Amino acid sequence: MNKFKSVLGVFLLAFGLPIMAKEYQYQTVEGDLMNARIYTLDNGLKVYLSVNDEKPRIQTYIAVRTGSRNDPPETTGLAHYLEHLMFKGTRQFGTSDIDKEAPLLDAIEKHFEVYRTLKDPDQRRAYYHEIDSISQLAARYFIPNEYDKLMSAIGAVGTNAYTSNDVTCYIEDIPANEVENWARIQADRFQNMVIRGFHTELEAVYEEYNIGLGSDTDKLFNALMALLFPGHPYGTQTTIGTQEHLKNPSITNIKNYFRRYYVPNNVAICMAGDFDPDQVIATLDKYFGTWQPNPSLSQPQYAPIPDRTMPKDTTVVGQEAERIYMAWKFDKASSFQNDTLDVIADMLSNGKAGLMDLNLDQQMKWLGGGAFTLPLAEYSGFVVAGFPKEGQSLDEVKALLLDEIGKLKKGDFDEDLIQAVVNNKKLSFYTTLESNEGRADLFVNAFINHQKWSDVTGKMDRISKITKQQIIDFANRHFRDNYVTVYKRIGNDSTIKKIDKPQITPIPTNRDMQSAFVTEIVNAETAPIQPKFVNFDKDLTKGMTSNGLPVLYVKNNENGRFSLNYYFDCGEEWNKWLPYAADYLDYLGTDKLSAEQLKQKFYQLACDFDISIGSKKSSIALRGLSENMTKAMALMEDFIAHAQVDTAAFTQYAALEMKGRADNKLDQQNNFSALQAYSVYGAYNPVRNIPSAQEFEQIDPQELVDLIRNLSNYKHTVLYYGPMNLDEVTVSVDRYHKTAAILADAPVGKPYTLQPTPANEVFIAPYDAKNIYMMQYHNENHPWNADRQPVIALFNEYFGGGMNTIVFQELREARGLAYSAGASYVTPAYKDKPEYATTFIISQNDKMMDCIRTFNQIIDTIPQAGKAFDLAKQALLKRLATARTTKMNIINAYLNATDKGIDYDINEKIYNTVPSLTMDDIVRFEQETMAGKPYRYIILGNEKELDIKSLEKIGPVKRLTTEEIFGY
Repeated sequence: MNKFKSVLGVFLLAFGLPIMAKEYQYQTVEGDLMNARIYTLDNGLKVYLSVNDEKPRIQTYIAVRTGSRNDPPETTGLAHYLEHLMFKGTRQFGTSDIDKEAPLLDAIEKHFEVYRTLKDPDQRRAYYHEIDSISQLAARYFIPNEYDKLMSAIGAVGTNAYTSNDVTCYIEDIPANEVENWARIQADRFQNMVIRGFHTELEAVYEEYNIGLGSDTDKLFNALMALLFPGHPYGTQTTIGTQEHLKNPSITNIKNYFRRYYVPNNVAICMAGDFDPDQVIATLDKYFGTWQPNPSLSQPQYAPIPDRTMPKDTTVVGQEAERIYMAWKFDKASSFQNDTLDVIADMLSNGKAGLMDLNLDQQMKWLGGGAFTLPLAEYSGFVVAGFPKEGQSLDEVKALLLDEIGKLKKGDFDEDLIQAVVNNKKLSFYTTLESNEGRADLFVNAFINHQKWSDVTGKMDRISKITKQQIIDFANRHFRDNYVTVYKRIGNDSTIKKIDKPQITPIPTNRDMQSAFVTEIVNAETAPIQPKFVNFDKDLTKGMTSNGLPVLYVKNNENGRFSLNYYFDCGEEWNKWLPYAADYLDYLGTDKLSAEQLKQKFYQLACDFDISIGSKKSSIALRGLSENMTKAMALMEDFIAHAQVDTAAFTQYAALEMKGRADNKLDQQNNFSALQAYSVYGAYNPVRNIPSAQEFEQIDPQELVDLIRNLSNYKHTVLYYGPMNLDEVTVSVDRYHKTAAILADAPVGKPYTLQPTPANEVFIAPYDAKNIYMMQYHNENHPWNADRQPVIALFNEYFGGGMNTIVFQELREARGLAYSAGASYVTPAYKDKPEYATTFIISQNDKMMDCIRTFNQIIDTIPQAGKAFDLAKQALLKRLATARTTKMNIINAYLNATDKGIDYDINEKIYNTVPSLTMDDIVRFEQETMAGKPYRYIILGNEKELDIKSLEKIGPVKRLTTEEIFGY
């Protein structure tokens, strides 16, 4: 039942005199675990609030009910591009003189309206030069990244935004004491946005588009949407837009779009965190209450999509691995159909005990796949996907997918599976509520999809009543031969054409300029929040089991979730077979239970068991509902002790591993990861330290089972976070966890060693794409020093760690060279490992040398901007003051500190030292560690499209083959 309540908000005039109190009504839902309040201001603005006082921070989302669905057909990609432009400022910030800047911005807008009509390449080039020239004049008044400076000033983190089919959403995580400043900034931004820095930001969007060109997953998904939603923008328009429209933007159309949709009666503010909701709603009304609504607000309407009566398919090609997607169309997200679809998705594929998990993954009938829902505001989709194993056709995978759907229709599943899905969904829901982000996401989805909050909070109750017969009836009613299919095959995509690089004159960064508005926010006084750092002596309890296992314990006082880990000081550096042993066990059962039965039992207990192998550390972890922990422990321990070798399963597993390796070599990001590992560590690295195909043929799988079984005979630590008392934990471990009477020291392996860079050199590996992945790496084997960590933290904050940094301003804002770029001085995870410096960028092939020159220039000179430095310091201190290490993270922080050889929270040292640091300290540090140093340039790209001669001038070029970087 919905209830309406009211609170009183009192405003004070500038003279301190009270005026008439204002009454705010809000909606609540009985039994809502979030205790959400939902307000609607007089101008139609929706406000969703949920209090969570775990840490003094607030997750904020401002959601606009518009996305690529509403893009004009002649300028697709508009909603997404507007999202980018919302970071460029208003009449108050982002400019040093709005009156002088305005006529130049008007001229740029008019020029783009002409430019988009030109067809002749020479005319376009000449006219773009005019735009570039006017932009140079406007740039004298443009202060780039002032929005990011504002967010840094108030201690925000996670500054971002996203655009999708139905939504454009703006994201900030702010300190609890900065609501007033945040609201003031956002209200100005959403009412007074000014489009500036247009042509360089357009280049950033070009780069984002080019990244997508190389993604077969994007192509596949776009093709699926086109088949699923024909004639509707969901299917006819992508969020990024078409290449032709990106090349011919319209500032006028963007402004019209902004005026139509960026209005309070089309927007929701969603907040979760530590705040007083009465105060927050009054503050939001103070700043957003004067925002004028659009009385004639409307959304474009489209003819209903007719139901499909027969299958339809299409094919996309590219160099990544083959796969197949199939989908059915359903009602909109707010329909209760989606309750059933969510349950069905997990019945098919939950990663543990779904029909696909047991019948296909467990039986190794394919390489992998899954099922998921696609809820949208106007329609929804249900998708199943699969990857073929070696020698398997996509049509054979399709038959497997349809067979699992057929089991739903025939009722060929246990009714217990439904209850297990419901229990695990409840556990997942509780996990979501533990984070501010999870709560705010629920608010956004409810608003965008027109869901009643009572429907959102009532979902768990609804799905708990779903019966087997309802699933059968639903499947027979909806999963007919009305599906669409996209085949992703390997081949050359001749349709890919990158957007040509325009001639852009870099605009000035104007680092020392600052608007009056930013100055006010920087100097605004707020009630300070005192930091709370981890005290390992107080926040962490240490115990011991009866057989001498150390226990690290933190109590969960919030809910019934637990996490229990057996933590070992050995990993794949000791034995390269460990990760494969852990994977192989996933296919085994015991003398009493099959592998399928084991997974079903764990899933029914709402518990999850996994073995995780790192380079130096490994863990056997159990997590889930505490009420079932001891049952799950007994099940896990019995399995490890009695796992039965299955030679046939190992042969199949080895074949899947070889197919997966072959597929990895087709993927751009996997290629860069392999190249990066080779370039940083040398030939002995985490990517190449793997058993060969011949070793797979020769090994006895019993050795792999014994490898995991014998781990518990080495010294290890028990990690526990949950509601049990420490004594109960140790009793449970003593009872169920069997070890040798005398534990051996953990074995020591051959460590991966970061390579020094005594001279410039270039490492390049091939990948045919329209862009490059590039990294610069420098290592002088400086040992880690805790005393230097404060200057490292402040340097990264100032130089290359985010949008309000030197790197981002120079590479993206000034030159439009990349969608994203970064640089950092890296702190090692272990005390015996060195520090090192890196840069990273994804850019067009023909921009490679521009990127290198710009990186080297700012590394060698480290541009100095006093205001930017002060903001970096302010942002770092506010973030540290409001950070809170809680729950399992307390144990993780202790382990990380121990690995570094310290017994305290390093953040406390940083917080106490940073106030005394100066720009001279940062410059001195950078000059000593990065400037003028030799670098290894690590480049993945198509050599035929790169300026190799210029690379050869940097240093000797080492060409690596795909086989060399992967090791097979």
